[in-house]
Amino acid sequence: MEKAKKQKFVRYAQGAEMYSMSLSKFQQLAKDAKACYKVNQLVLVNLEIIDEYLETFHIVEEDFYK
Repeated sequence: MEKAKKQKFVRYAQGAEMYSMSLSKFQQLAKDAKACYKVNQLVLVNLEIIDEYLETFHIVEEDFYK
């Protein structure tokens, strides 16, 4: 897993597996984050952008953790 995490670009299926989510959820996340790169028919997702985007969902309210 550590070696795979060092990749900068992945396909949708690989990214969904890495982040433990469904393919459709990962595709939507990548699109919402504007992390997609299209090369002809191939779509690659930039994991650095995904990670940065996910940080915007960090829950910091104490009440959530009670």
